[in-house]
Amino acid sequence: MIKTLLAAIAAAVALMASSAYAQADKAGEARAQPSAPATKEEKKAAKEHRKTTGKKVAKEAKAGDDQPGTTASKKTSKEEKAAAKAHRKAEGKKAVKENKTGDAQPTTK
Repeated sequence: MIKTLLAAIAAAVALMASSAYAQADKAGEARAQPSAPATKEEKKAAKEHRKTTGKKVAKEAKAGDDQPGTTASKKTSKEEKAAAKAHRKAEGKKAVKENKTGDAQPTTK
């Protein structure tokens, strides 16, 4: 009985110790090592660098740079649209006449 009780206590202590060690807030995989804070001179130099880089990029950038291929497309006339619509309607009627069973079959040109 005593041996069983001692074994249970040892197992409980081992389980508690491992969970306490796992919850330690130390620098490692999950958290980076704290670094020394930047000085005012370093902050000022970094800010100036960001400002100059931003101004340079803003001068070089043009509207639409982030969207390549946005050129104006050719306008289609009303006659061309009507002709295309008539062609589609004729193709549809032809397909319905050829396929009375209702099975969908793709048409090829």
